[in-house]
Amino acid sequence: MSIVPLVRVSLVGINRDKDRLLNDLYEFGCLEIIPPESAESTTEDHESQDRFKAALKFLLSSPQRRPQSRDSVRFDPLEVESRAFALKKKLDALEAQRDDVLERMMQARPFGDFDFSPAEQMDRWRLWFYVVPKQAVKALPPNSGTNEDGSLYAWEVVQHDNRNNYIVVVSETKPSFMPVPPVEIGKEGTKTLVSRREELELAIEDAQAERAYLTRWCTLLAKSLVALEDAEAREVALHQTTNNDDLFAIEAWVPQEHYEALAEYSAQNGFLCEYRQPDPTDDPPTYMRNRRRSEAGEDLVNFYMTPGYWTWDPSSTVLISFAIFFAMILADAGYAIVLAFGLAWAWSALGQPAPGVEEGGDPTGQEDEEIEIAPTVGQRFRPMLLLIVITSLIYGVLVGSYFGITPPKQSWLGQLNLLDMSNSRLMMGISVLVGGLHIVLANVMDARRHHDLRDGLASIGWAIVVSGGLLIAAGTTANSLAILKSLGAMGIAVGLVLVVGFTAWREKPLTRLVQGVLGLLKISSAFGDVLSYLRLFALGLASASLATAFNEMAEGVRSGLPRLGLLFALLILLFGHSLNLLLGISSGVIHGLRLNVIEFFNWGLKDEGRRFTPFRRRDGSLWK
Repeated sequence: MSIVPLVRVSLVGINRDKDRLLNDLYEFGCLEIIPPESAESTTEDHESQDRFKAALKFLLSSPQRRPQSRDSVRFDPLEVESRAFALKKKLDALEAQRDDVLERMMQARPFGDFDFSPAEQMDRWRLWFYVVPKQAVKALPPNSGTNEDGSLYAWEVVQHDNRNNYIVVVSETKPSFMPVPPVEIGKEGTKTLVSRREELELAIEDAQAERAYLTRWCTLLAKSLVALEDAEAREVALHQTTNNDDLFAIEAWVPQEHYEALAEYSAQNGFLCEYRQPDPTDDPPTYMRNRRRSEAGEDLVNFYMTPGYWTWDPSSTVLISFAIFFAMILADAGYAIVLAFGLAWAWSALGQPAPGVEEGGDPTGQEDEEIEIAPTVGQRFRPMLLLIVITSLIYGVLVGSYFGITPPKQSWLGQLNLLDMSNSRLMMGISVLVGGLHIVLANVMDARRHHDLRDGLASIGWAIVVSGGLLIAAGTTANSLAILKSLGAMGIAVGLVLVVGFTAWREKPLTRLVQGVLGLLKISSAFGDVLSYLRLFALGLASASLATAFNEMAEGVRSGLPRLGLLFALLILLFGHSLNLLLGISSGVIHGLRLNVIEFFNWGLKDEGRRFTPFRRRDGSLWK
């Protein structure tokens, strides 16, 4: 649908009423608090909220579990969370130390069982450890002598194997004659390292025992998780207010449609409430609202980026184009039928809430006449999956491919075969046409978002340039369409004039001209982006070719082996088409998304934003 308009609200009240207001706003659940400029970064606050889930996951992953306790009187969620989180940090540190000791033991073990003498006994002398290939030992100097800097040294082979000699050098400075760098063992010998490892293993066992003890509170901690996060969120909100003597103030972004309810509440409870519309200097969050059938498109968009508040919502466009690209890459009606059966089998399961996943819905918590509230994750994706199946089936019928088999022209399926996959020029032209129209749509939508027409004329110029290029390409296909080449050339000229004139129309004349001319450099980008859509043809042709190859391979095996040939042929068909379907699905997802988030967003979404995260009660639980 669209990006929901927000207003910037200021709430002012008496300090003694701050907690009551925050609790009510938490229940109201449709505003995002704006931290004051003097407030510190909220990174630590987010980490604090994540600690509760991290503590629970840490306990749930314990190798040993205790029977769950139901004694809520003895249960203190904050104490359990604090102990679990501190224990997690302690255990991570102990395991890191143990791994370091084990690594040093492996390096020191070939040199024997030893310990370092005290520093006062060694005086200025140091031990240097080397692993030297046997063939290099012959080139070493005598066992004792002087280094290049005049310091004394002595060396000895303390151990050897089939490939290397393990040499210890006693020297005041690093030996200059060794052909390899020294081994970094550290300041502890093998005896000390063994003792240190035993100490760490015992400490880890003790920590694991304490972890197992805390697992008895997993059920109660999971049930308290929402309350803990709610309390933490309110505590964070307390630090996002501006305080002055007896008064406090809160700044927040609120959907414009909910401002009246907030103003009415403020008037009834003695708070001052004012609002203003955001201006271009503000950076409001983006709250995208879509109907159930296009919510999956919103998820596809947010997978890569969140559009800026001043841009537009591409959810529906991305959803439709993604389905079309997927169909062109899969390019087989037989595979589409398999996907249809799979979707039908999973349809009911997709309507069930996923374990441990919070249900979605309107983030304001308010009901809307046109929006269904709280769809599950599967329900959000059912319309998109259905659209993909239908689009893939239609395109597969048009190209006449059914598991790599093309029906005869006389059949009714053959009469529906309107596109010849073997006609490279035709299929490449269709791919370029789809890509050009996609880029044109991106520029048109980018131009529409501007209130001042002049701000969007540069995007309109690029749309005309790409359209002119498509007309020229169409004009070269037949002499009867030659007039299209003239129209295309005129369109390109007009478009480039708009680009030069309005890329920076607010600047001074000279700067405007320079930036406009520099804007023409994007013409190579436009050409490359349109040609990038040729991957639709290439991947579709690859899918069809693989299907045909597996069919021919199966037929060859069947005819070559009179008895077992049929069985082997069926196995080849099953394996081959399963592999090809898997490759088609992965390519459709990857490249279908890529063409949207790279080429399309590059022209249609110039600004990135952040998602609207309302201050509201959290629902759901990690525990199932």
